[in-house]
Amino acid sequence: MNVLEAKEEDMMDKSMYQTLQEHGQEQVLRFYNQLTEQEKKELEREIASLDYAMIEEAMRTDLQTNQDEIAPIQTLTQQQIKVQEERFRSIGEQALRQEKIAAVLLAGGQGSRLGFDGPKGTLNVGITKPLYLFEILLRNIEVNTKPLGAHMHLYIMTSERNHEQTVAFFKTHEFFGYPESYIHFFKQDMAPSLDHQGKILLEEKGKISLTPNGNGGWFTSLQRNGMIEEMKQNGIEWLNVFSVDNVLQNIGDPVFIGATIANQHAAGAKVIAKVSPDEKVGAICLRNGHPSVVEYSELTDELRNSMDETGNYKYNYGVTLNYLFHIESTEKKAKEKMPIHRANKKIECIDAEGNSVHPIEPNGYKLETFIFDILAFFDAVTVFEVVREEEFAPIKNRTGVDSLDSARELLVKKTGIDL
Repeated sequence: MNVLEAKEEDMMDKSMYQTLQEHGQEQVLRFYNQLTEQEKKELEREIASLDYAMIEEAMRTDLQTNQDEIAPIQTLTQQQIKVQEERFRSIGEQALRQEKIAAVLLAGGQGSRLGFDGPKGTLNVGITKPLYLFEILLRNIEVNTKPLGAHMHLYIMTSERNHEQTVAFFKTHEFFGYPESYIHFFKQDMAPSLDHQGKILLEEKGKISLTPNGNGGWFTSLQRNGMIEEMKQNGIEWLNVFSVDNVLQNIGDPVFIGATIANQHAAGAKVIAKVSPDEKVGAICLRNGHPSVVEYSELTDELRNSMDETGNYKYNYGVTLNYLFHIESTEKKAKEKMPIHRANKKIECIDAEGNSVHPIEPNGYKLETFIFDILAFFDAVTVFEVVREEEFAPIKNRTGVDSLDSARELLVKKTGIDL
């Protein structure tokens, strides 16, 4: 294939082509000379955003865990927390009053798994009246901040696909009464889809197949948007990072904040006790001496069922995707290389002739980083146990466990609100 068959003046910047050639990715220009000027500019913008190091690392590395040393991690249990609850609360409330805590909402996903067309945060949880996921999460923040006469800055991570819809939704609903100046939007970084040989796939002749790069990219996305420096200028020291799909998220929890600060740790993670050793959730642990999350599939039967001297399971706590990170410490850790996870997926794309491909079997990889992988860069993390029924009601499935119906039931049970 020779993409330089056209006249030289019709081609893009030569250095950009040479960079693609150096990394063996010049096939993305296969249809360049068939594009309009606007389409060429858009493709060039996408090419300029490519992270070749991420692509090559993903194809070079298979994440092997069978040689890793897995060990239990110290956890603050509910009983231990109660003993120091007032002390932790006092420390956390002081930080909230001083507005040293900001929240980061991971909301780059769509509600397609729920049969819902739109950003997941715009899902209506109500039955007799509208009650949206975004609205619920804002109210959850205010439960902790309003009694203190404080506000919390909220940074909402969107994606290329849902950014405009998300911003418009908040404006239409007048930010649900939350101070507009305290809500900020930023786009998640994107990563290209690859075929099984590591070649970048095209979605259209002038468009690279791009997908959000996983929730592990939240901090670098904030940095790229200039928001970390803005936070520090506003006196923000800590970020409470949480997922969009849990209606019981306790954001800005003063006891959790206070426990992490009191422990002099730069990171904290909320966890719940597993209902059984076989529950298919990631377990928090130590991996090679560092905090980590081991996926259910990574735990051997021996590890899954191993007990300590008190008769408790060693790997009994799963993460809820509610973390606390110290900004300056995380800034240093973010320079480390995050593991790249390859997800083998069915990816709609075009072939070498420009024909649409609708695969029935996985035909390539989507590249992701996971938020829990950053824990490995910290020496210690405050692992903070919460009550499942009070803080964990995710909406992940259409029916059954972790569905809209189960989340509604738990929400009503905890808050008593009328749906």
